Amino acid sequence: MGQQYAVIIGAGPAGLTAALELIRHTKIRPIVLEASNEVGGISRTVCHNGNRMDLGGHRFFSKSDWVMNWWQDILPIDAAAHASLDLTYQNKTTSVQVAAGAQESDDDRRMLVRSRLSRIFFLRRFFDYPIKMNAATASKLGLWRLTKVAATYGWITLFPRTPERNLEDFMINRFGRELYETFFKDYTHKVWGIPCDQISADWGAQRIKGLNIRKALWHAVRQLFQRRGGVAQKGTETSLIEQFLYPKFGPGQMWQEVARLVTEGGGEIRYNQAVSGVETAAGKVLAVSGTDRVSGAPFRQECAHAISTMPVRELIQGMNQVPPEVRQVADGLMYRDFLTVGLLVRKADVLNTEGQALPDNWIYIQEKDVRIGRLQIFNNWSPHLVQDESTMWLGLEYFCNEDDDLWRMDDAAMIRFGAAELAKIGMLTTPHVLDGTVVRVPKAYPAYFGSYDRFDVVRRYTDTISNLFLVGRNGMHRYNNQDHSMLTAKLAVEAIAAGTGSKDPLWDVNIDDDYHEEKK
Repeated sequence: MGQQYAVIIGAGPAGLTAALELIRHTKIRPIVLEASNEVGGISRTVCHNGNRMDLGGHRFFSKSDWVMNWWQDILPIDAAAHASLDLTYQNKTTSVQVAAGAQESDDDRRMLVRSRLSRIFFLRRFFDYPIKMNAATASKLGLWRLTKVAATYGWITLFPRTPERNLEDFMINRFGRELYETFFKDYTHKVWGIPCDQISADWGAQRIKGLNIRKALWHAVRQLFQRRGGVAQKGTETSLIEQFLYPKFGPGQMWQEVARLVTEGGGEIRYNQAVSGVETAAGKVLAVSGTDRVSGAPFRQECAHAISTMPVRELIQGMNQVPPEVRQVADGLMYRDFLTVGLLVRKADVLNTEGQALPDNWIYIQEKDVRIGRLQIFNNWSPHLVQDESTMWLGLEYFCNEDDDLWRMDDAAMIRFGAAELAKIGMLTTPHVLDGTVVRVPKAYPAYFGSYDRFDVVRRYTDTISNLFLVGRNGMHRYNNQDHSMLTAKLAVEAIAAGTGSKDPLWDVNIDDDYHEEKK
């Protein structure tokens, strides 16, 4: 029997994890087809004139021991700064063991331990994120609004909305109407472009998960007595994580290292390969085809297995012999795009709070008079992302669609627009910038509206194709985090190695406690 090939569509976290796992645990050779000229997908690091950008912000933490160990195997924790660091897994403490011969902090291949600070900017004031039910929050909300928060939460506790038909129902049941309307309603509309009552409650189940007022209060009490230091924090709700690991040069460094291991292990990564066709027959994928974006030449690659991270809508459009209903549902799947404006400014020109210029990793901008959704401060992710320590390297995130005015605005105008918005809300004392760039990311977020409520039709069909595995965020049309995407890739490789046909374990990934999907 000759060499078997697995075609992997996409070189993001899911695709590269699958490729490396195939090399480590099977004799199947992975061939990764990447449409762009770099790896990492939305987890890549963009470098502009010596300053690095993390698109979307990627905290490296997971409740999966396997993911945490996998990351640290690729990029060890900084030995010089954290030789005695304890990591907490499943309520047990484990000391980090530095590999023999590991270099000290002059080695660039390192993970840093970073503290998380995220806040909400609303009414020109900063609020903790997630919302902490403490004295500071109460004083900023004011007595009247706080009274309504308590009253509406008490009411919904006694009379919850059942069934939860949409995201608005989901959020009101967990936070009460007043807190929902204060902190969630307008911002979520800004992110998705449609009201919460038109979005599936599944989005909340996957992103907000178990968080509610009671857990926020309990977390605040525990923090008074709990020793800090753990980064895995398996017993903590995702939105309440306090520390995380982070590659010295941003998330793309992780996936560049993985890509290197894939090619050194005998795998292949082909760049600028835009997949447009998936040939099937008798319930199996036979080959994947498309066009080289540089030369324009067509390609066709036969395979024994196919692992797809490409958007489901495009995957189904490229398949032959698809039933009409499946194609109809796939065509109705929708996405939300976003763009990041990178602004390099003088540190002295940035809003100063608590004695320093914006100590946050990111800030959620809730103000209605600007269109910016979130602000990243790359200096605080890793100081190594910024070339000159006297400057601040900011990322202004805008949620949009490919056909709207923000997406079509030219880069220079978008940079001016972003700087003016920050100045308007007081984040910058002047709209003057030293440098800037714009990065557009199409299909960044699979949407929980459109034909999403019928997605099971697509899933049932793709599950019948025995050697096709859908993994990752766009590959499964699910708002997976980076670690969830990696776990789906791991399970796909395990199924391939074992010769099992069930795809259920992959679809079970992405519930906060045990990584099992539950619909209640």
